[in-house]
Order: sequence, then C-alpha cells, then structure tokens
Amino acid sequence: MGFITYEQEGFVGVITINRPKALNALNSEVLKELDATLDSIDLDATRCLILTGAGEKSFVAGADIGEMSTLTPEEGEAFGKIGNDVFRKIETFPIPVIAAVNGFALGGGCEISMSCDIRICSENAVFGQPDVGLGITPGFGGTQRLARLVSPGMAKQMIYTARNIKADEALRIGLVNAVYPLEELMPAAKKMAAGIAKQAPIAVRACKKAINDGLQVDMDQAIVIEEKLFGSCFKTEDQIEGMAAFLEKRKVEGFKNK
Repeated sequence: MGFITYEQEGFVGVITINRPKALNALNSEVLKELDATLDSIDLDATRCLILTGAGEKSFVAGADIGEMSTLTPEEGEAFGKIGNDVFRKIETFPIPVIAAVNGFALGGGCEISMSCDIRICSENAVFGQPDVGLGITPGFGGTQRLARLVSPGMAKQMIYTARNIKADEALRIGLVNAVYPLEELMPAAKKMAAGIAKQAPIAVRACKKAINDGLQVDMDQAIVIEEKLFGSCFKTEDQIEGMAAFLEKRKVEGFKNK
C-alpha cells in the first residue's frame, strides 16, 4: 500500500490516508487502496475502526483536482461511482467507524467523514463542499449525506455558497460530535473506539445495522427491523454472559463475539 497505512491496536484498527504532500487528496489509487484495506480487515479480530489523515494540516483536502480536470461527463460519472462505492462500503461496514478529522476536510474529505458513523475533529479542522466553485457538484455523496446529517437548509447553504466552516460551527450544526486540541484528537478517538470495542460486538453490529437500515424506511417498518435484530442477539454467548454478569452483580469476563 503506497497511500494507506493500517495498524491494529487490540480490537481497534486505525486506517490512515497517507499522502501528506498532497494534503491526503483522494485520487483513483488512494480509493483503490482504501477499498482493498477495508476488504482485508479481520472482523473477528476488529471491533471498531478509526479513519484519519497523515500529518497535522489535513484529514483529506478533497478529491484530486488534477485527475478530475480533464474528465468527460462519462468519466466523471464513473469517477463518482468509484468514490461512492468505497464510501458506501464504509457507511455499511459491519463495525463502527470513527472519523478523526485532523485539519482540512473539504469536498471528498468532508464526504468521506460523513460516511463514517461518528465524527470528532481537531480545533484546526475545516469542513466544506467547495465543489460549485470548481464548476461541479459534490460527487461522493455530499448532496445526500450532508442534508441528512445537519438539515436540508444548512446543507444547501454550505453547498450553494461553497463556504467552509470551522470546527466550532461544525459542532454547532451537528456535523461533528466533539472538538479536541490537535494533540488530544487521536487519544480521544482511541479511547472512544476502545469503549465501543469493550461492548458485545454482535450487539454493536446489530445496532449499526438497525440505525442505518431504519433511517431508510418509515417508523412502522423501522420497528420491525429493530425487532428482528433484537431477537437475533438472543442465545448468543455474549448475550448469555452479559445478562448473567448483570444478574450475578459482577463484571463481564470478556465478550467473545459469539
């Protein structure tokens, strides 16, 4: 892997987009490597992922403008699909993914962060969808996820004006969950990931699926999705141990993902 590094720390995997000289901009090769990295993760040994960018200036500054500048309409659509397929894989990945946004998260960078379950950022983080200033629309899910995460009105304002927002405003509108000093960002992400990894993995995975799938349908259908996933947790070793520990007033000895 030339542009993606992966580290395993206990049950937590850390994916780093490592192209700092280009501010971690996304090109076809980066997307291809990220896709392959996701496919290679051992879901029996990994219970939470952290996605971040190399260096202190940029999470992901966007898609590679040099690569995009000469595309035909057909090639543009195909490039959008490459990014959307990878980001959708992150969004629907069985285990939670935390975006640790260190610096610029513009265009494709904002979009990839929005495909993660949870976003936390550094104080120097900057979010935005500057695409219309380049003569294009957001192409990696920005028009869809931003409107769902904040509000349609706020998403339209950000996208139509191409205005960037700083960390405090991202927190205010609900785009991120928390803001940290840069040096505290990764420790905070790892602490959160470890807290998730400590829980019953089958239940956490079922919760992610229930939330994601339920948001796509009406409440009557969503409740049925929850009921089925709720039921699927019973008679697992982790459910038996978790409830036994509670009833016996002791700590869980360690969930087994079984």
